[in-house]
Amino acid sequence: MSDSVSSSTAMSIAATALRAQEARMRIIAENMANANSTSKEPGGDPYRRQVPVFEPMTIEGGARGVKMARVQPDKTPFKTEYDPSNPSADATGYVKMPNVDPLIEALDLREAQRAYEASLNVIEASRDMQSRTLELLKK
Repeated sequence: MSDSVSSSTAMSIAATALRAQEARMRIIAENMANANSTSKEPGGDPYRRQVPVFEPMTIEGGARGVKMARVQPDKTPFKTEYDPSNPSADATGYVKMPNVDPLIEALDLREAQRAYEASLNVIEASRDMQSRTLELLKK
């Protein structure tokens, strides 16, 4: 691959990043929606936070983009709360709570949004360069 990257290649790379960040935002939204989801059975495990795993991918022309390879469970231990009236409580009255921290999820969401916006800016700049090149060629 040459040192310079064509604007269409830049758009293709940015498009892979858009898709990856969109998938990441969906995972974050699922985590946030389940931040208080306990088990349906006494003493059972609640919702476990999910974490997206990204990996590089080769796109047309040999350029490298990114994709979400998989989603894996966060192995952080569950928190417990004493609430013997909760139907999810174990025999000692403790309820396992999801290992989702809404503050961490909000920060991750903001980071994903910024990465998404940066990729959109790359696409817009590439389109602008293509338009200017076409205008120059018309003259």
